[in-house]
Amino acid sequence: MVSSPAMDLPSPSFAGAAQTAPLVIYRPARQTVPVVFASPHSGQAYPAEFLAEARISPPALRRSEDSFVDELFAAAPAHGAPLLAATFPRVWCDVNREPWELDPSMFDGPLPPWVNTSSPRVGAGLGTIARIVATGEPVYRRRLSFSEAEARIRGCWEPYHAALAELIATTRAQFGFCLLIDCHSMPAHPAQAANPPDMVLGDAHGTACAPRATRLAEEALIGLGYRVRRNDPYAGGYVTRHYGRPREGVHALQIEVARALYMDEARIQRGAGFRRLTADLTRLIASLCATDWSFLRS
Repeated sequence: MVSSPAMDLPSPSFAGAAQTAPLVIYRPARQTVPVVFASPHSGQAYPAEFLAEARISPPALRRSEDSFVDELFAAAPAHGAPLLAATFPRVWCDVNREPWELDPSMFDGPLPPWVNTSSPRVGAGLGTIARIVATGEPVYRRRLSFSEAEARIRGCWEPYHAALAELIATTRAQFGFCLLIDCHSMPAHPAQAANPPDMVLGDAHGTACAPRATRLAEEALIGLGYRVRRNDPYAGGYVTRHYGRPREGVHALQIEVARALYMDEARIQRGAGFRRLTADLTRLIASLCATDWSFLRS
């Protein structure tokens, strides 16, 4: 685990060693707000052996990334809130899934009986270890061993969630409650081509976050000029639903940012709108960190 004081996030590099620390925590000099930001899908440290064995090209593997999202929300520590970011890529291990959602067709032998092999995510090929990338192309040339999946889950999923749980617990201990902002990006959605949203806020249909908190985030984004929807088509994944427990003083809100606003999706490069969106999200962060969230206290 790597912990860092508030600073500008480095420009991401594509390839990384298998030994890269699985996460980084950008901490403020002193946490002054009951808010935690997290970016679970922006990691770009691809193990060399994984790249060599994948049946698709590195650019195709990157289609599953929430590229540059950690940079978009990099101002959080300057406003008194920690930012947790995974360094490993989503296609390697997806921390927005249960720890053991595995597709049995990917493996060279039977899986333990306690593994979840029948979830909708597994059926779609997008379990904890993905069978396909976001564009539907299969990732692997060969079947994996269960020990390979277990090593990724032990080495990536578990440290990330341990760090996230600790940030939530220490925030709740300090302030009496915690608001988790889980930060993601979304590709163009064909079903919404006529009127695509710029942002989607997911609170598991009001069960993971106090509706008033969702409304305040929504109003801040609308005030910045963005088209915002709630829970359509993204209501929140495992992180939102697992950690969002309003009755216990923990509220989780997922933010999906349209990639078209800030990047060239085909080339996976920052686009002309990157600076403007970063500035606007910095304003959102400032607004969230200046809000009196005492009404969230359980």
